[in-house]
Amino acid sequence: MNEAPATEEVGVRTGRRPAHGVRRRLRRHSGTIAGAAVLSLIALAVLFGSAVHDVDPQYLDYPAKNQGMSLEHPLGTDNLGRDTLARMLAGGRISLAVGTAAMVLSLTFGTLVGVAAGFFHRLDGPLMRFTDLFLALPVLPLLLVSIMLFRDPLQSALGLEVGIFILIVVVIGITSWMQTARIVRGQVLAIKQREYVVAARSIGARAIRIIVLHVFPNALSPIVVAATLGVAQAIITESALSFLGLGFPSDFPTWGRLLYDGVPFLTLTPARVIWPGVAISLTVLSVNYVGDGLRDALDPHANVGG
Repeated sequence: MNEAPATEEVGVRTGRRPAHGVRRRLRRHSGTIAGAAVLSLIALAVLFGSAVHDVDPQYLDYPAKNQGMSLEHPLGTDNLGRDTLARMLAGGRISLAVGTAAMVLSLTFGTLVGVAAGFFHRLDGPLMRFTDLFLALPVLPLLLVSIMLFRDPLQSALGLEVGIFILIVVVIGITSWMQTARIVRGQVLAIKQREYVVAARSIGARAIRIIVLHVFPNALSPIVVAATLGVAQAIITESALSFLGLGFPSDFPTWGRLLYDGVPFLTLTPARVIWPGVAISLTVLSVNYVGDGLRDALDPHANVGG
């Protein structure tokens, strides 16, 4: 009579152990905790900071141009008298939106290619050669040519802000999916040999059902890690394009655009370059720390030891 409750209790513990082990390893990963805290502060600042510092980022105050830090302008002003902090907050929203949207596009396409290549043997060769082709392409020249060719038509069709946003998200997304595809393919190749997948095939389950119910959930760990690292890569790429003058116009100040606009005034007001650079560095560094922590916490070999 006493064995059943004990068995049930053990079963409950065993069911909770993997998730509990992941949480425990995340808490012990100090870099992940610090990265998540910094990333949360940056996200809260760019999303809700304008409610506290309610200055129009496009307001021109010529008498206050090129000023240093003050109570009225905590991060100073630019050469047109626009408040640097207000532009940093507005630029952060655009940079994070571009990074997140490009990551979603890259992750979706890379996951589809990786799952199809790993699960369907006939598609493996063509899809991997297609992936290798994109890996061999020079990314920066491809980005530059794509923006030069499609920027004006998209701006005419969709408007300045929407057109350039879609263009940058698409060009970053289609040039950064390859690593995700290769990682997911390797994971799927291992998963489809396991007993529960073989059993599902033996009872006649359809391929799409096996992928949705068995393969994809068990391949989710590397996808989550790739998502965090993809945000950092997209932010850096967008910043590089804006720094080269091929991203958003100055009316939509991303952090990279603020760097580009501040370079000619580097000797006069170096803070105009320092603050966007610090914001980009802290965001990318914190995202990378979170990705490293998730990779360690979701490692199945670490689960065994935990």
